[in-house]
Amino acid sequence: MMDWHKSSYSNAAENCVEVAEGSETRVRDTQNREAGHLSFSGAEWSALLGAAVTE
Repeated sequence: MMDWHKSSYSNAAENCVEVAEGSETRVRDTQNREAGHLSFSGAEWSALLGAAVTE
């Protein structure tokens, strides 16, 4: 069983994401959990987060 963590920006009215970390990082939509998830390697997840950071 994955330990999913909801985004701190999530609320009941908006589509947001949940993340589970393990050998891969998994991301899924909180409004449609049954649809599945995306999987990222550690390097891919780090690159994604690095690209999302704004100054």
